[in-house]
Amino acid sequence: MRILPKIAIAQINVTVGDIAGNSRKVLQAWQKAGEQGAELVIFPELCITGYPPQDLILFPDFRKKAIQAVQEIAEKTAGGTAIIIGCLWEDKEKIYNAALLLDGRKIVHIQPKTMLPNNGVFDEKRLFDAGNGTVITNWRGHKIAILVCEDVWHEPHVSSLKNQEVEAVFVINASPFEIGKYEKRCKVLIKAAIIVNAPVFYVNMVGGQDDVVFDGGSFVVNSYGELVLNLPQFSEHVSLIDQMQVIQEKPREWQIWNAMKIGLSDYVRKNGFSKVLLGLSGGIDSAVTAALAADALGADNVLGVLLPSPYTSKESVDDALESAKLLGIKTRTITITSGMEIFDKLLTPEFEKSGWMEEPEIGGNLQARLRGVVLMGLSNRYGSLLLSTGNKSEIAVGYSTLYGDSCGAYNVLKDVYKTQVYKLANWRNQQSQAIPESSIKKAPSAELKPNQRDEDNLPTYDILDDILAKHIEHRQSAEEIISAGYDRKIVEKVLKLVRLSEYKRSQSCLGVKISPMLFGKDRRYPVTNKF
Repeated sequence: MRILPKIAIAQINVTVGDIAGNSRKVLQAWQKAGEQGAELVIFPELCITGYPPQDLILFPDFRKKAIQAVQEIAEKTAGGTAIIIGCLWEDKEKIYNAALLLDGRKIVHIQPKTMLPNNGVFDEKRLFDAGNGTVITNWRGHKIAILVCEDVWHEPHVSSLKNQEVEAVFVINASPFEIGKYEKRCKVLIKAAIIVNAPVFYVNMVGGQDDVVFDGGSFVVNSYGELVLNLPQFSEHVSLIDQMQVIQEKPREWQIWNAMKIGLSDYVRKNGFSKVLLGLSGGIDSAVTAALAADALGADNVLGVLLPSPYTSKESVDDALESAKLLGIKTRTITITSGMEIFDKLLTPEFEKSGWMEEPEIGGNLQARLRGVVLMGLSNRYGSLLLSTGNKSEIAVGYSTLYGDSCGAYNVLKDVYKTQVYKLANWRNQQSQAIPESSIKKAPSAELKPNQRDEDNLPTYDILDDILAKHIEHRQSAEEIISAGYDRKIVEKVLKLVRLSEYKRSQSCLGVKISPMLFGKDRRYPVTNKF
């Protein structure tokens, strides 16, 4: 096997639909790779259109502009650095998710994606036509194979390249982040390298796109199945292979924090905002969300709004102010007491009773909605994007108020269970103090009536989260969970709350995908459901 040319990996952050902007980013990375001496630079899957492009693919004008962009990029490659790039491609009446090899001002090879994923966040079978296997091509005297993402996960597909004297395999990807996903990718690519008996070059996209985060983490596996080089997660890099090094995998909390951080910053930036605001209650969820926002956007771009009621404790106000002080963010304090009094006067004749403001289903929800109205008003006034702060545990069992504390355009904790929130808070404080210790230690409470605690209506969060994970992520039934040692009444109550809260989740805002089962594209249940 002859020595391969110098190869660079371009791990870049693109935006869906920004064909012109993505093309400029590709050319900038291509120029940088060329300056480093690269003879070939590889880019992620569908990096011209952005991923996932969803139904933009169905617009003929969108397809035309994407293909023109590739042709214009190819024109730049005369006598210089060749490119492997991801883009849609049309052939007669078929539309492909393809990898294209550009060299000498030409598109010298087109490799359609064969295995089209159609689960979770993926919806490719309704948008693309499947290719007909990988075709080995000869590039500058080297036999190479190019695979698009899912193709490398199917062993029979990879095995078709065996014993064909392939000198290198290039895999272009837009692979979303999930906890444990990086290890899975490495195992799959190590096996592929051993099967083909050739080095495998894996390039992955980086950046946030709505509720999906691409973590980068591109790497190279040699023909013996050894991980020899890799790039960091959650940041852009254009690196020549011999300039890369083996980077140790980061701790789980680091990965989750940085996934949420880039997911939030890209959602805000790519949608034309620069500032955010959130309700700052003194509880751990809002404190962690505020810390994430400050890390992602800078403290000057975060506003914490305190919205105390007569039931809000002094300790909670102090914790909220301490949170803002630790982060260096600005605050506003707007009491909702006068609003509660107006609605008490307005609605008491209708309810034909007094004291209803302390009833969770009526007064508690009204308080939450008053806060939501104020926050949305401030969002409109300041042009700041409103962050929701509910965690996955609360969202699962409906422990939130529709059009109240669930208001917001984005929620970084949407896929993070309450027990994980505590772990993240402790991890973040190990880096530097950002979250008040009292917010971590005190018993969670919505403070919608005197002496209220979350555990008045829910099991402890360690029990609740384990039941939820078994049911949501692992799709276990009540009987399966009960057989694991959980109390029947608790399990049946929790699962009933999950089912009854589907209508709330169907109206919830976007949030960062962390697990294999984010509420949204990953888990699609009917609202009207008697199962």
